[in-house]
Amino acid sequence: MRALVVVGLLAAIALVFVVVAVLRDTQSKAGTAENCPEGWPIADVRLREQKDVKINVYNGTEEVGLAGSVADDFRNRKFQVKKEGNAPKAVDDVAVLRFGPKGVGSAHLLRAYFLNNAKLEPDLKRKDDTVDVILGNGFQQLATTTEVNQSLGDLGSPQAPAGTCPGPVK
Repeated sequence: MRALVVVGLLAAIALVFVVVAVLRDTQSKAGTAENCPEGWPIADVRLREQKDVKINVYNGTEEVGLAGSVADDFRNRKFQVKKEGNAPKAVDDVAVLRFGPKGVGSAHLLRAYFLNNAKLEPDLKRKDDTVDVILGNGFQQLATTTEVNQSLGDLGSPQAPAGTCPGPVK
């Protein structure tokens, strides 16, 4: 009987500590646009669905027609391919993803299609939500649906790039 009273008392004390901690939480708005320094762009950190992602596909290799075939592969996966063509210079990486603050969630999804082997190049001045996908010499193929899902699990949630503030997730 005495042990039951002690356990009940400990549970009540723990509940009081939790309530006080929640009520006094000063970090509840940390990492949101409300605490953003003036002039910093707001990053859209919502994870997008394929149908909502706009991309440009560029070939940064010497392989003829690579951008077209990969663009078709992305179209078959329901991405909105806006442009395709050759990159101005060669890329040695698997791929490079260039995007602005509005394309953070889209770039995060695309990163999974390259199994987290794509180099991220955020451009804080870019105003649109389109992501440039520049295929490099290390590229072999896009990941399968299962591999993409596993990669997304490994990547976690989209993060706002340095110099931006995460926007509210709706």
